[in-house]
Amino acid sequence: MELTILKSKIHTVKVTEANVEYNGSITVDADLLDAAQIKKYEQVYVNNAINGSRIMTYVIPGKRGSGEVCMNGGAALHAKVGDTVHILSFFSVTEEQADNYQPVLVFTKGNNQIDKIDKYNY
Repeated sequence: MELTILKSKIHTVKVTEANVEYNGSITVDADLLDAAQIKKYEQVYVNNAINGSRIMTYVIPGKRGSGEVCMNGGAALHAKVGDTVHILSFFSVTEEQADNYQPVLVFTKGNNQIDKIDKYNY
């Protein structure tokens, strides 16, 4: 049996742009994606801590070091500039793999810059 578990989480970033005219997706600073081990075009969930909206979309890498978090297309209807969001990725593993896996957590400070990279410890 396979389980879908949390692979990584970019915790508490601020939306820097919302562009409803774009094709879709979320653009995220490539440094944040690398830290969270999220690949270009990977499916992610975006949870808005301000309005409770939860959406599924895919990632486009943004400029490194920019702190960019841009909601694109329909995703832009779920968050506005300044909203706090969490970006989560999941993957499928066997039960045995799940027992020993620890998701990567990326914490940010001002301007969506990396503050700390950690792993869940349960």
